[in-house]
Amino acid sequence: MIRKVFPHPIMTAVLTLVWMMLMNAFTPATLVLGLILGIIIPIMTSSFWPDRPTIRNPLKVAEYIIVVLYDIVVANVQVAYLILFRRNRDLRSRFFTVPLEIRTPEAIAILAGTITMTPGTVSSDISTDGKSLLVHGLDVADEQETVTGIKSRYEKRLKDIFE
Repeated sequence: MIRKVFPHPIMTAVLTLVWMMLMNAFTPATLVLGLILGIIIPIMTSSFWPDRPTIRNPLKVAEYIIVVLYDIVVANVQVAYLILFRRNRDLRSRFFTVPLEIRTPEAIAILAGTITMTPGTVSSDISTDGKSLLVHGLDVADEQETVTGIKSRYEKRLKDIFE
């Protein structure tokens, strides 16, 4: 019964929270409408999620979010420095491939999104076999060091969360 009403409980909570933030007011009416949307949308979309991902370690999710937020702040400062004090011809911009150990589509999508959200990097493509990710870096001094950083900071944590 609970699974029918709340097919994706985390999505229900996130949708309700996002609704409250969009309304920019905490009133009983906005909370009720947020809960209604948070319940109806997952029910209507549950057929599109037949193999729902399972989060194996919820505490690792909080750790991952903190690491990503920290890296976004640091990357913003680094990119601002590059823009203000480096000439274009001095940038070491390049594409590189990140081999993937994770296989869960949701984990790969989160990794690609994380790379794209971090200023100075953009995930461009995934191989057809899903075993590597093509990434563009604004200033890449050492390609292998950058790949190792992505794998240790993000992929390892995502593997702990999803696999």
